[in-house]
Amino acid sequence: MTTNASLEQLRRCHLAVDLGAARTRVFVKGAGLVVDQPSAAAVNTRTGALIAVGEFAERMTGRTPAYIRVVRPVSGGSVVHIEMAQRMLRHLIGEKLRRALRRKPWLRAAACTPHDADPLAQRATVETLVGLGARRVEQVDTLIAAAVGCGMPVERPEATMILMCGAATTQVAVLSLGSIVTAQRIPVGGEAIDHAIVQHLRHHHELMLPSQSVRPLQVALSGNGLTEHGPTSTEIHGRDVATGLARSVRVDTAAVRDAIHTPLTAVLDGIGKVLRDCPPDLVADLVDRGIMMVGGSALLPGLDEMLREATGMPVAIAERPDVCAILGIGAMLEGKVQPMVLNPMTV
Repeated sequence: MTTNASLEQLRRCHLAVDLGAARTRVFVKGAGLVVDQPSAAAVNTRTGALIAVGEFAERMTGRTPAYIRVVRPVSGGSVVHIEMAQRMLRHLIGEKLRRALRRKPWLRAAACTPHDADPLAQRATVETLVGLGARRVEQVDTLIAAAVGCGMPVERPEATMILMCGAATTQVAVLSLGSIVTAQRIPVGGEAIDHAIVQHLRHHHELMLPSQSVRPLQVALSGNGLTEHGPTSTEIHGRDVATGLARSVRVDTAAVRDAIHTPLTAVLDGIGKVLRDCPPDLVADLVDRGIMMVGGSALLPGLDEMLREATGMPVAIAERPDVCAILGIGAMLEGKVQPMVLNPMTV
């Protein structure tokens, strides 16, 4: 979408990869979305052997003996362990598909990269895909890919605002004419919200939560979780900090909402900064068109309503917010996105 040349290069790619802090997704031209798994790998520290990847490795978190370690090769939207990311991707893609890709005489890959990613982070993503056999790697801004994936008319001279709620970071941008006009990357995501809930329960209820049970707590906040209309309390099971014994407590959800508010304030500040940096003509468009939320954490109960109250703008959640970016880059691979053509002046 960026320029005609970039779209032309993307059409020549055979596969696209979105390496996220929470999930890894792979799109293969002609086959569609073939991998959508957690970005986790379980390793035997004695032998260095890979025991499990994806969903199975995720389930092992917090349940392994000392010699098995669950590692996350992607952190904050950047690859932090290139070799482990390559091994994880190889196993997620599978032998059959890898053989089919190896038959390509000049394998080209595309990758989603966060907005304003530093050259080192971009290089790590490229190295990861080169290790899979890619001879050339094209990089696409995650925000543009996500906007295309949720069907936003980014090529028009009208403003569209996208809020990408990831696990480690939240990215917010205003797009027009196929490019980013102004954007902010906020180091707060779904993991920061989980951490705020865990810390609240530890300090106020002396309860330690198992790593897998933070999400159920967020779901327990129900459809209006972050607003006043949600349930007043919910029961949580965990481990007593002092005794180590299993214990249940009834938690006041209003207090949990207050704990969550701190990280969410940073997101609201980021939205405010983007709007302040945006040209007035585009801000006028946004009053009617509002904000489109994408990313896995966009589904946090009541987050859209809270943003609506804070900004006074319409807020919508994409149909499939978690896979918008990979579907957008997949649409570019398959030539479904048309390059922007400037109409010649008629004499």
